[in-house]
Amino acid sequence: MKKQLNPTLIYVLSILGFICCCLGGAVLSVPAYIIAHNKVKDAELNPDDYEGDLKAMKTAKIVALISAILSSLMLIRIIYVLVTSDWDELRRIFEEAMEQAQQNQ
Repeated sequence: MKKQLNPTLIYVLSILGFICCCLGGAVLSVPAYIIAHNKVKDAELNPDDYEGDLKAMKTAKIVALISAILSSLMLIRIIYVLVTSDWDELRRIFEEAMEQAQQNQ
């Protein structure tokens, strides 16, 4: 019985990882990349055991990699902002923006 190469799970995890990049999307996109990488490697080593589109699985792997990189960069940015920020200044800027938004309504 041949195994299916179905990239749907990889796409779903990658897109959810990209959408949730501010909230730790790497948790979803890194496993998607690992799953895709393992399936592509297995399909290339044993092409007779798999059916389906290998090119689609490689594309899903690339999408997962891009999502993982963007999520990781966003996580690094959030950590940098949290470490280097002056909280009083950020609060003051936020309050000014809220007051300006209320005046514009």
